[in-house]
Amino acid sequence: MSETDALRALMEADRWIDRVGSQRNHLPEMAELATLEEELRELIKALQQAQDALEPVHTAYEDAKGEADRLGQRAKDLEKTLATSTANARELSAIQNELEHLRELLGRSEDRELELLIELEPLDETVSAIKNRAQPGIARRLELRGIIGELQATLDEELVSLRSDRHDRARAVSPELLARYDSTFARVGTSGAALVDGGRCDGCRIALSPLDHDRWKGQAAGTFMVCPECGRLLLP
Repeated sequence: MSETDALRALMEADRWIDRVGSQRNHLPEMAELATLEEELRELIKALQQAQDALEPVHTAYEDAKGEADRLGQRAKDLEKTLATSTANARELSAIQNELEHLRELLGRSEDRELELLIELEPLDETVSAIKNRAQPGIARRLELRGIIGELQATLDEELVSLRSDRHDRARAVSPELLARYDSTFARVGTSGAALVDGGRCDGCRIALSPLDHDRWKGQAAGTFMVCPECGRLLLP
């Protein structure tokens, strides 16, 4: 195998590694997941706001309901006492007055409980609606994470194989040329060499000047001109 063929094989290996690595890090499912997670973050924010609005009303409703229950139980106790009491008229009158006062308080408390319940219902519905909207997204997020994990594991296995093949191909390149190639590769990425396609370096996609293009076409076998823009070794 000639030095040029060995270098071309190494370049192709590195380009394949770059493609697979890029594919691994830019899966369509990853873009979908990022969009979905942004939507879920917005729903979480909306849910927190809805719960913040709900909490004080819910607390006030529970307090009003508890007070109404307490007053109602006290009224029942007094009614039972009146029905069974053998006390004198003065004592019965005091019980009756307390009962009437309790009934008045109970009425107010029940009105307040009803007002809060009416206020509470749409807030509860808002919280439930946000949760219902989030459920499919949560399920899809879990599914996407599983798919991405499986795909990346498969691509990781492919990368291991490609890097092993790259190592074998690099051994076919002379140490001096490999050092030049690797130095450029470390600086520009993707590969340390490039082809000339339509008068352009296909590594950086910059057109060669007419003079540089003539120099490239006239380079001697076994020598490699570098791209004036990116520094990649231009293969004949």
